[in-house]
Amino acid sequence: MQHLNHLIEHYGYFGIIIALVGGIIGLPIPDEVLLTYVGYNIFSGKMSYLPSLLSAFAGACGGISLSYFLGVKLGLPFLIKFGPKFHITEEKVSRTRKLFLKFGPFLLIVGFFIPGVRHITAYLAGINGYSYRRFALFAYSGAVTWCFSFITLGRTLGEKWILVGTYLSKYSIYLIFAFLLGCLIFYTYWRKKRLLGLVDK
Repeated sequence: MQHLNHLIEHYGYFGIIIALVGGIIGLPIPDEVLLTYVGYNIFSGKMSYLPSLLSAFAGACGGISLSYFLGVKLGLPFLIKFGPKFHITEEKVSRTRKLFLKFGPFLLIVGFFIPGVRHITAYLAGINGYSYRRFALFAYSGAVTWCFSFITLGRTLGEKWILVGTYLSKYSIYLIFAFLLGCLIFYTYWRKKRLLGLVDK
């Protein structure tokens, strides 16, 4: 909390950009808590809504793009070797990679909302040879949705913004399970629709 306060007070909108770039490439920064705190600062009149959204979007896109280009240039061995230094374990990489192979574009969008997943999806997009245009379409859509959601939530909650961090740390595992269930339902529906389309032809 003190670090977030220091970051906002001393660096303002630029601090949001730097923190999100670092957080998304894997540094231990509580991104959702940061965004919600920015929303609280908007509520209390210390920051403005639109510049905050634009700064957050710039930071999220900067971080996710850097991860993508690292994936393109350095590949999977880099992620496995250096990932643990940023709390990105080989098990987490393997699990996310399996999900990515099935739900790639979808995962780039919603992965922002899953702690531990957004750090890896862009690396995997680069490793798996996604074109930058395809990557940007899905990843930047996820970034703007994620930034808007948490900043607006912080502004709406006001003094109760701190509850977001508490609930995220307590229930993040349930969010991951809910996400996996959603992916399974979506994939089953998509596969069934595709098979029916092939039969009709």
